[in-house]
Amino acid sequence: MLLLAAGCSSTVASIDPGKYDKMSCAELNSALGDSATAISRTAIARGKVASTSVPSWLLGGERVKTVVANRDTARIEKLQQQQQTIIAVRKQRCLSSQ
Repeated sequence: MLLLAAGCSSTVASIDPGKYDKMSCAELNSALGDSATAISRTAIARGKVASTSVPSWLLGGERVKTVVANRDTARIEKLQQQQQTIIAVRKQRCLSSQ
């Protein structure tokens, strides 16, 4: 199961604040919701990986577990940066979000 989780993880595209400048307030709200959902989903997956019991006979199992958890942590940090960018653009453009 651990190897399947490692293979299913996708990378987050680089954060481009310019793409958010072209979005409407509704689109920004939707993007913010999508970002929050992705953060939650990734955090749940990271927790499952961290709590996985790796048999001692499985060589390198703990190392794989750590690598996958660290990758999920990096993804969460990137998603949080993306979320902060969306919030900043939304504050500037959408009066009702303040």
